[in-house]
Amino acid sequence: MMTHESRSVSRRKFVAGVGAAGALALAGCQDTGGSGGLSGEVVITGSSTVFPVSNRMAEDFMAEHENVNVTTDSTGSGGGFENHFCPGNADINGASRPIKDSEVSNCSDNGVEPIEFQVASDALTVAVNNDHPVDCMTFDELSQIWREDRVTQWSDVRDDLPDEDIKLFGPANTSGTYDWFNENVVGESYDHTADHQATEDDNTIVQGIEDNKWAIGYFGYAYYNENSDRVKALEIEASEGDGCTEPSLPNAKDGSYPMARPLFIYANRESIQREEVHEFLSFYLENAETDVVEDIGYVPSSQDLRDQNLSKLEENYEG
Repeated sequence: MMTHESRSVSRRKFVAGVGAAGALALAGCQDTGGSGGLSGEVVITGSSTVFPVSNRMAEDFMAEHENVNVTTDSTGSGGGFENHFCPGNADINGASRPIKDSEVSNCSDNGVEPIEFQVASDALTVAVNNDHPVDCMTFDELSQIWREDRVTQWSDVRDDLPDEDIKLFGPANTSGTYDWFNENVVGESYDHTADHQATEDDNTIVQGIEDNKWAIGYFGYAYYNENSDRVKALEIEASEGDGCTEPSLPNAKDGSYPMARPLFIYANRESIQREEVHEFLSFYLENAETDVVEDIGYVPSSQDLRDQNLSKLEENYEG
């Protein structure tokens, strides 16, 4: 794993200006405890997909700033916006899809201005039991399984599959992953079925698939990456004849995997004015471009995206 360095935007600009010798001098003068007098609390809610990244960033930041408490809670993208972020009870909300107009309106009604930062990309993964005979599925087949008037047996999907009931495990309707899958895979003409075991805990989805030969579910690639020995990831064919593509970070990065998607965090502009939130966001956005994100199981942001994010952060910071 590549080690990463915690740097605020102001320190980053300063180091670039003073050069290597100045950087060494600055490092020698820093507080050895890493606290630098910074204190306070940062509250993060939202996407279970983004949660592993935010949680890792929180742990690493607190290791360097012992007087700052960063709490992370996996509530689902929509659940975080509705119940925590837009009411003003969270500083940052992770989201595995862009914020909705209705959520922006809800935030505005409460005096919350969400500032968007894309921090990574994901290869949303559909998984089945290791003993399941299927290795690749099309969007149309997945839609048949996951739509409201869905097929109920595997033989309804393909003639060569047995008359076994399809067991569904997936995210709750407060999840951004649910929203993305509903819009892009189930399709605009259909609604996502409610006939599935819904949860905000992706580990529960993995467990359900592992325990049932005829189960199927979907979640962020990081959870498959952690559990690749327990379940089988399906290759995906967007349309028949396109060819099957496996979920992987390289395939998500180059766009060849049809279920690649961006991941976001949204910060309350008012919260950004608090030093501990500003410094944490600076840390987060800088390190989102490192191997830390890839080790978790997502595509890191690019250098250009990192610099755009940091510029946007400074544009919204009045300190």
